[in-house]
Amino acid sequence: MLGHTFVAFADNIMVGQLGTAELAAVSLGNSLIVAFMYVGIGFSTAITPLVAEADGANNKPEAKHVLKHGLVLCTLLGIGLFLLILACKPLLYLAKQPEEVVELAIPYLNLVAFSIIPMLIFQAFRQFSEGMSQTKLPMYATIIANVLNVIINYLLIFGSFGFPKMGIIGAAVGTLVSRFVMLIFLFVALRIRKEYKEFVSNFDFKTLKGKMFKKQLNLGLPSSLQVFFEVAIFTGAIWLSGVLGKNPQAANQIALNLSSMTYMVGIGLSVAALVRVGNQKGLQNFKELRRIAQSVFFLTLVIEIAFASFFLLFRDWLPTLYLDENDLLNQKDNVEVITLASKLMLVAAFFQISDGIQVVVLGALRGIQDVKIPTALTFIAYWLVGFPISYYLGLHTELKSTGIWIGLLSGLTVSAVLLYIRFDIMTKKLIIKNS
Repeated sequence: MLGHTFVAFADNIMVGQLGTAELAAVSLGNSLIVAFMYVGIGFSTAITPLVAEADGANNKPEAKHVLKHGLVLCTLLGIGLFLLILACKPLLYLAKQPEEVVELAIPYLNLVAFSIIPMLIFQAFRQFSEGMSQTKLPMYATIIANVLNVIINYLLIFGSFGFPKMGIIGAAVGTLVSRFVMLIFLFVALRIRKEYKEFVSNFDFKTLKGKMFKKQLNLGLPSSLQVFFEVAIFTGAIWLSGVLGKNPQAANQIALNLSSMTYMVGIGLSVAALVRVGNQKGLQNFKELRRIAQSVFFLTLVIEIAFASFFLLFRDWLPTLYLDENDLLNQKDNVEVITLASKLMLVAAFFQISDGIQVVVLGALRGIQDVKIPTALTFIAYWLVGFPISYYLGLHTELKSTGIWIGLLSGLTVSAVLLYIRFDIMTKKLIIKNS
């Protein structure tokens, strides 16, 4: 999961050398793409608990059945989301964003939007692999993709070694190519492994069953909405920052990108919770299910406190990774962005804890295939609590960018509390029912 975010991390650092307008453009383009991409990723998570449950019950034909239908749904979803992003491009002009930023963002957005298709097909294989408790192969795929992305970025953003200097379009090409390579690597890696070859070979797409599609849709749609409600509030924060200007938007992108890096560790732990809870559900051992989940919650709390401490200690240094304070041509803008990003890191330090806990509890709830009520809880937390606070404090008080992030912190904290209460209630009911 960290590998997915490292693609954006590399893009931001390398594009940041071109100037704050280019960094803001990548932020704006990705804000639209990421909102839709994570809807697709959330949808694909339906594959993991179904495969984990089949694996726990040692039902290999069922696991392959889940993967086959998941591949079809993820491919169709990838194509649909790509077309939807293209249709939404006019929104960038209507959202009161800086004109120079929008003009730079549109060409970047076109290429990266297309990369959603291979990305979601990769997700189908990845979620299957994780459901089988094989997390290393997807990790290797993302490492290779990131190395390739950095190399292509270096060659095409700056025009190194005789390659054309393409600016942020070079970053988009790097993302697109690396995601195709990531997909090909994981498919081949699963195919050549003896224990997984039968699952990824000889698919009979003529024998698709509506019952399995319905099962994945029932799990995947609420899961995708959960992700959408969270990602959308962060997209809203980017757009609110854009109303304040290109420098606040660039500062927001730095703080958001750094926070996303640590958030992906939480997502990785949520996958662990999802898989292990799904295994125990297959075994019908609900006391052990609850114990395992609470162990992951505690581990997450410890790790996120460490991340929060890191952000507090290095809040002044971390933003300088993205922009050069000594760049005389852009020095005034760069110093302003770095100073503002440092202030945002103070708030980001505290929401690490809430963010990590809520995503891991959400993973455990998906493991017991409880998705509908958690979807409503995430909507309440982010859109009835978090976003109104961000909007009011960001645009109608002197807090501005910091106020936007206080709203994010509020939404994440409410989400963590509500989801934990839901998990506590549901697991106690399952234990009583099966005792």
